[in-house]
Order: sequence, then C-alpha cells, then structure tokens
Amino acid sequence: MQSTELTGLCLSVDVGTASVRAALVTRAGLLQSTAEEPISIWEPQADHYVQSSAEIWEKCCSVVKRVTQHVERSQVRGIGFDATCSLVVLDQSFQPVPVSQDGKQRNVVMWMDHRAEEQAACITNAGHRVLNRVGGVMSPEMQPPKLLWLKENLKERCWNKAAHFFDLPDFLSWKATGSLTRSLCTLVCKWTYCPPEGWDASFWTSIGLEDLLENNSSKIGSVTCPPGSPLGDGLTREAAADLGLDPGTAVGASLIDAHAGGLGVIGADVKGFLLPCEDQPITTRMAMICGTSTCHMAISEQALFVPGVWGPCLSAMVPGMWLNEGGQSATGRLVSPISSSSEPCILPFTGGNIYSYLNSHLSSMVNDGSAVDLLGSSLHVWPDFHGNRSPLADPTLKGMMIGLSLSQTLDDLALLYLATVQALALGTLHILDAMREAGHDIRTLFLCGGLSKNALFVQIHANATGLPVVLPDQMEAVLIGAAVLGACASQDYSSIQEAMEKMAKVGKVVQPDRELQSFYERKYKVFLKLFAHQREYQAIMNQR
Repeated sequence: MQSTELTGLCLSVDVGTASVRAALVTRAGLLQSTAEEPISIWEPQADHYVQSSAEIWEKCCSVVKRVTQHVERSQVRGIGFDATCSLVVLDQSFQPVPVSQDGKQRNVVMWMDHRAEEQAACITNAGHRVLNRVGGVMSPEMQPPKLLWLKENLKERCWNKAAHFFDLPDFLSWKATGSLTRSLCTLVCKWTYCPPEGWDASFWTSIGLEDLLENNSSKIGSVTCPPGSPLGDGLTREAAADLGLDPGTAVGASLIDAHAGGLGVIGADVKGFLLPCEDQPITTRMAMICGTSTCHMAISEQALFVPGVWGPCLSAMVPGMWLNEGGQSATGRLVSPISSSSEPCILPFTGGNIYSYLNSHLSSMVNDGSAVDLLGSSLHVWPDFHGNRSPLADPTLKGMMIGLSLSQTLDDLALLYLATVQALALGTLHILDAMREAGHDIRTLFLCGGLSKNALFVQIHANATGLPVVLPDQMEAVLIGAAVLGACASQDYSSIQEAMEKMAKVGKVVQPDRELQSFYERKYKVFLKLFAHQREYQAIMNQR
C-alpha cells in the first residue's frame, strides 16, 4: 500500500493575466506536472481591458484534465485556486453580464483596467475612513471604483441586470463548489471589507452604491472565510465532471495570484543559509511576486498603516497576520527590451532568452572588471509608465527617461534595459523605506515570478536594496502557493503556516554587492529627484 506522501496530491489552478496554468503538487511541495493555455484579452477602448469568465473556466477545465490524465482521481486530495483580482459580473441566473459598451458577452473587468480613474479620485477626495486601509488613496485597480463606473456608465446594460459581483478568485471557487462564501483575501484587499466588523455601510452609501447593501450584501458577499478554508462539500457533481475529478474533492478558499506567490515563498525554512531572517519571525521577510506587475508583500503581528501602501489587511494571506501590499504596475512589460525603446535596434539574436542575451552583452561592455551596474551611472529612468501604485499611490504619474542620445545601437538598447531594471529595483527600495518608516523590520527579500528568473533583475534588487534575495527551489511559487490552499482544505496540513513551511523551499540565495552601496545611494537620490521634478513640471504647466 502506498503512503499518503506518495499518493496524496494537491491540484493548483492559477489564472494569470494572459494564461491559465494547472499543476499537480506533492505534499512536500514538488511539482509533478504542469499545463498552460492562453486566455483572451480584449481592449474595446483605451484603458478598458476585459475577459470572459466562461472562457476562463473552460481553460481551467482543460489544463486540469491535462495534468491529471495519468493519475487516479482519488489521488487528488485538494484543490486551490488563485487568480488576478479582476471583477466578474453575473446575473440572477449566474449568466455573464457584459461590462463594455459593445454589449459582447465579456463580463470580466480586468485588474489592469483603468477606466475608473475618475471614480477612484472622487472616492479618494471624499476621504472616508476605509481609505486608511488602502494607503489613503483608492486605486482604480480596486473594485469600488470599477463598480461605481459600471453604475454610472452601464446602468441599464450591466448594473440593473447584475446580481453577483465576484473577484475572479472567488468566482472560480464558486464555480467549483457552488459556495458563495468569499475569501478574506479578495474582500479585504480589494473591496474594503474589514473583519470582524465586515462591510462599512456608510462607505458604500457615501459613494452612491448603497444598493449593494441590499439582502445582507448578497451581491458582493455576506459570508467570508480565511484562505485555505474548505468550501461547501467540495467539488459539485457538475464541476467534477467539467474537471474530470471526483465529486466532493476538497476545495480551499482562494487567493489573489500575487498572494499565492507570497505563500509559495515567504514561509520557507531558511535554516543553514546564514540569512538575517534566520531564527527571526516571518515578519522580517518580504515576498516579491514579479510578473506582469510586481507585488510587495509584508506581514506583521500588529496592524501597521503605511501611506501609499495597501493594508493592513487581516488574514488576507496568512490567517491571523496583517498584510501590507505594495506594488509596481506593468513591470513585466516595462522590462521588455522591445517596450524600452520607441525605435529598437535590430538585435543580432537568433533565439533563446533575450534577457540572458542582453545580460551577457552588458557584461561584455565592461572591460575593466567593474560591476555591470556602474554602466547605468548616466542614464536614469522613473518607471511609472502605468502610474504609481506604491508608495505614492498616484495613477496619473508618467514614466521619465534622462540621458538619452540619438544613437540606436545594441549598446544603447542594453543600457536602457539596464537603467529600467535599476529603476524598478529603486522603486522597490522606495516601497521598503515607506514600510520601514511605518514599523516593518524587513531583512530579506523572497522573490518569485517570471522576472525572478532574470539573473540581472535579481542581483540588481539585492544590490540596490542592500538585502539578500532568496529564490525558491520550485520557481513556479504561485502554483505552490495555490497548492498550499488545497493541502489545507484536505486537512493534509493543519494550518497555512504548517503547509508553507513544509511545501516552500529555498533554492538559491543572492547576496548584495556591498561595494556598490555608495553608487546606489547616489542613484537613489537621482531617482527621487525625478519624481520631484515631474510634480514641479506639472505644477508649472497647470499655472494659468
């Protein structure tokens, strides 16, 4: 008879910005198999990005069937879902309600959709007390401004027909179990829910959305639970048939994708790695999930209020702990060499990883053995091309580049790429400084996500912040984090904390180059002046 260690598997499903992934994961946190399929993104007009919940579920079913085709259904003990914090709209019969003027059956307002900037600004200016838990500023990437936009702009076509508003992670767990219970992760982080009190009725009334409070707030969620809690009776018969699994298979309350990445790295056992966070509480660690955007996750035992940083959010990632979440928007796109230049040069590049190629080229530009970082001494970037999420919380800020020439050589493109990576690292330092000032004691960075596979990106983050960077043993940390939810729902582990420690593992440690400390101190001063100058220029041009 095989042991539970060998036969007991968790299934993780991760819905990212442009694809759906699934993985089979052992109780020890080892990936057994993975599958991925793309999902559609439509842009019906500028800054409007929409998807289809029907297509997303269809792709979830497809990837799950692919990763489970060679195992017995009974081996899958638990399932965890994570997804982007996008807004799903359904009617009374749980059918899609269009969220665009064109009326097409695309019922998901994506996380990166910035149509509600005006509504977000109005909510911020009203100054309600709920703003204290979102860094003092309402982001257009949160759900209240998006809901207000739908009411103001699509009242007949969408708002009056809508009966259920889900965060995408909660939609997936509902689709799997039939349970309308919402995860505290989504509601606390993106909807202003505050346990144990719950919804603040005065907030929704003050912004003209008091109709969401009807029927015990059934449209936005009246029952909540911490991430990883078992939902309903597990998979319904319909969902089990869709996924090719057994009815009743345990399903854990879901997470936002970035938070799943946090679970997949931040709890790893670091004994023997000589890190400053060894023998220290988990609160000395910050998880960075580096994908389409970058999220900076720090947890604390007490509520810490950080201006311009979301939170504190109770039980939003680790039950019983407070979460602060900083972030940088569109980092993945910004680092792309093709996006970094309006007229990119033709690369003498025939395949493989373009980042590895540029990293190698930068190394070849250094003839005296000095650090590659120093090549960025005369080229500076302010990276907020999609606004600033943290710690300034200003979606109107724009990107800046100082030190460009007319030259369009490969060297120039490589230097611009380097300066952009350095700017993102300095943006992380900016967020760290805000968190430290508010009381966080962060000593080690734990990175995961696509950009964490870029060696230069990782090393520069260590150098610019002066902190060691830990990379996970299993690079797909988001999939590990979602599997943690399934392991808790199936009761293979008694708590999120236990599951994190057992399933997340250290792969590599990258130490900062202390000889570059002075260089980055100076470059950080330039970085902060870029922001100050942008505000100054705006003020001059606003004069009448």
